[in-house]
Amino acid sequence: MGGAHHHTHADSSDVATADRARERGLRLAIFLTLGFAAVEAVAGWWAGSLALMADAGHMVTDSFALLLAWFAASLSQRPPGPRLSYGWRRAEVFAAVINALLMLAVVALLVPAAIRRLQSPTEVQGAGVLLVAAIGLVVNLMVLRILHGADRGALNTRGAVLHVLGDLLGSVAALVAGVVILLTGWMPIDPLLSLLIAALILVSALRLVRDALQVLMEAVPSGIDLDGIRAHLLALPGITAVHDLHVWTLAGDRLLLSAHVGVTRIEDWAQVLAACQKSLREQYGIGHATLQPEPPEYARLVEDPACDAPLDDHAH
Repeated sequence: MGGAHHHTHADSSDVATADRARERGLRLAIFLTLGFAAVEAVAGWWAGSLALMADAGHMVTDSFALLLAWFAASLSQRPPGPRLSYGWRRAEVFAAVINALLMLAVVALLVPAAIRRLQSPTEVQGAGVLLVAAIGLVVNLMVLRILHGADRGALNTRGAVLHVLGDLLGSVAALVAGVVILLTGWMPIDPLLSLLIAALILVSALRLVRDALQVLMEAVPSGIDLDGIRAHLLALPGITAVHDLHVWTLAGDRLLLSAHVGVTRIEDWAQVLAACQKSLREQYGIGHATLQPEPPEYARLVEDPACDAPLDDHAH
């Protein structure tokens, strides 16, 4: 590569610390979620509540989702190697996609069961549902707090957080079902709320798939304005042109950038590079920027420097 890139040790150690915190949080979350899913499944079966059993089923897939997220988070800490020069960070994106598919599977199971229940309502023990749903709410809030503390915008942890949020809503729905059944004896509330949970899970899953696909397509991360970055770099002293500008992310959290930078004087490149990287880090949070300098005579040597073509013929 004709340019240079600069990645501070502080930046790397911060990423590693965040990864370790994420992994610890996920481990604890798995333990809590799986434990409570078992309690909820038994209680739901005993009370005859679909909302509780739906929530328990959702919590089991959650545990699996959290397990997958934990495995991917620990994989992503592996150092880069000769074959995987970026390391295993992308493993988290694949985990997020699998998590989203799991959520869609839960929806596919939940909807027909709720519709059957609506057609022939079943007796539900309101008090039992109320008690278990209240405990579930506390457990889910604890798990959410653990994960929220560990979340650094990584797509994988976001997938896990979405699962737990779905669970939290499930517990709230079961709680409401318990109260309504106790006060009015109106049984259809149980399957109706189960359908509501299914709709919420569906929206989260589709959003997660969309975000994961954007990462895999190396789309410009949301909240990043490519033209804004170009203008920002062009405003720095000694820079005459910016092309082949790319910004992407490995797992939804860490931003990477590469660009060709036209400079007035190639002798000043060291200062220009330092200024570019400092401002990219401070303004946009881009800690890993690979920049290639192009002296004024370069434009004359290349007959047609294809500006911002998807892939250039000239040297990278």
